[in-house]
Amino acid sequence: MKLSGNTVLITGGTSGIGFEFAAQFLKLGNTVLVTGRNLNKLEQAQRSLPGIHTLQSDLTNTASIRLLFDSVIERFPELNVLINNAGIMRKINLLDQENGLEDISREIETNLTGTVRMVKQFLPHLNRQEFATIVNISSGLAFVPLPIAPIYCATKAGVHSFTQSLRVQLKGTRISVFELAPPMTRTPLFMGDIRADDVNGIRMMDVSKMVGQAMRGFEKDRLEIRPGLSNVLKVMSRIAPQFILKRLSEAASSS
Repeated sequence: MKLSGNTVLITGGTSGIGFEFAAQFLKLGNTVLVTGRNLNKLEQAQRSLPGIHTLQSDLTNTASIRLLFDSVIERFPELNVLINNAGIMRKINLLDQENGLEDISREIETNLTGTVRMVKQFLPHLNRQEFATIVNISSGLAFVPLPIAPIYCATKAGVHSFTQSLRVQLKGTRISVFELAPPMTRTPLFMGDIRADDVNGIRMMDVSKMVGQAMRGFEKDRLEIRPGLSNVLKVMSRIAPQFILKRLSEAASSS
């Protein structure tokens, strides 16, 4: 993947990993579009990165995705990179009654269904480009779950599986399909519901360093990028799955 001269759409780009991707792609001479649900956060992101373009969109709403597509293609017909980054993570005890049937699937609708819908909506356009790229953001927790966040981990395992299938189906096209599986990274995602003692003291990776490693992986066409501890989690899920699951289960067992 070439890292300059692209038109890049990043979902959930107002903070954390998405915002850092926006900053690094902008610095390399790309046109960068950022989506988010919260208008105030979009305005704040644009003040921090004056060169980006912001679009309000809700990935849990199919009509909103269609409106986003129409707006992007009308204004930026050269779009050739889609980064599905939007995601939420919650600490959930399934025995609690406060998360009802409607609320319990919020992560599924944003993290997994939103990713699938974005790919489906934008795929015909991307397939008409001279070259195009889809990047799906999963997680190191796609390989071994953190039991205090069961729905989040299930969605990221789903994104991992979906990306593998998508890559096979698009073989022979001019679309490259990357998966980035970040480790626990110092972002608002891991600084809200989830505390340091919830992850058994695991050190979180700096977001700028993590995205920098991802960018180098894109440039080298490494289709599955697992920075830092994510690579350890994938290896351990194969050679000692019960050991690593037990390590990540301690916080859930004590809560």
